[in-house]
Amino acid sequence: DINSSEASFTVEQTDDGYGIRYALAGIRNVGEKAMDAIVEEREGSGKFENLEDLFERMPPGSMNRRQLEGLAAAGGLDGLEPNRAAILANADLLLGIADAAERERSSGQAGLFGGEDAPAQELRLQPTPEWSRSERMAKERENFGFYFSAHPVQQHRAVASANGARTYQNLMEAGAPTGGRASAQMAAMVEGVDKGRTKRGAEFIRAEFSDQSGQFRAACFEESLVGQFAKWAEDGTCLLLTVELDSPSPDEPPRITVRGARPLEEVRGATRMILTLDVTSEEALQALQLELGQSEEAHGEVVVRLLIEEHGNPLLRLGRNFQLDGELAERLQMVEDLHKVELKPARSGRADLKLVA
Repeated sequence: DINSSEASFTVEQTDDGYGIRYALAGIRNVGEKAMDAIVEEREGSGKFENLEDLFERMPPGSMNRRQLEGLAAAGGLDGLEPNRAAILANADLLLGIADAAERERSSGQAGLFGGEDAPAQELRLQPTPEWSRSERMAKERENFGFYFSAHPVQQHRAVASANGARTYQNLMEAGAPTGGRASAQMAAMVEGVDKGRTKRGAEFIRAEFSDQSGQFRAACFEESLVGQFAKWAEDGTCLLLTVELDSPSPDEPPRITVRGARPLEEVRGATRMILTLDVTSEEALQALQLELGQSEEAHGEVVVRLLIEEHGNPLLRLGRNFQLDGELAERLQMVEDLHKVELKPARSGRADLKLVA
């Protein structure tokens, strides 16, 4: 925010504690020296009241078209004009105001519109349609290097959650999986792919992914998927991923290997899920009861290992008619004394049967 940010990152108190205010110079192509000059003007003469005020007070050499486009596309001028597309469409007008104001200051002439006693002339921007959500996100990524206020995956949030998808951040915070390995569902956009070959000559890929919580790399050795990932990366496709998490050490974050993937646009309905977790206190068991919702239409199964000494550590199946999704799993991950929360597609009983003589 041009009226709140410094040139560098700063810590700011909020209603919920403390937050990091994004740096103006953290936006691509704007420059730290130029942003320092704008901040100095703001601190010396007060916050900028509107776009006209900003550009009339713009320090010499601190704003060109590229810098203006970067600030506007990243949302740095939203507090003065929320229509980012309009700012870019009127860039020549705004930069012209800055040039005219600087010439008048240099020549010692009166104000831009004829002196302090002259009636104020309101700046009128050329009417411009606002960017769509996807255009806005694309511009943010172009100027930040990542998606900032929203992420394309969030457009598929409902169906992703219904199929058990959890965020990268949540899975990493959960730590090392049970027995060193666990499976999970994720919803992520594939951004880049590198191909390689195993020691045996089989082709595999390492892909760059992102979701609303962060960016990560994962390998995929599934022959049926390797060929598709290049096109998915080119198109920036949002995928529902079945992944395997493994961690050689409890002190290391889990590594991610992709075992299955399909475009979220092709996913319909909800998958029957099974939720497993450890409970280490009666209070946590009560919290779990409050979180779980049952209905005749739901088909989610919940299995709990009760690690409370006086109960003998039994494995309990609580039922098969719970409403389970990724958002529930993430909430449970935050409950004290609930551990090893794992949500994965339930296997069909028939699929495990084999015909024998």
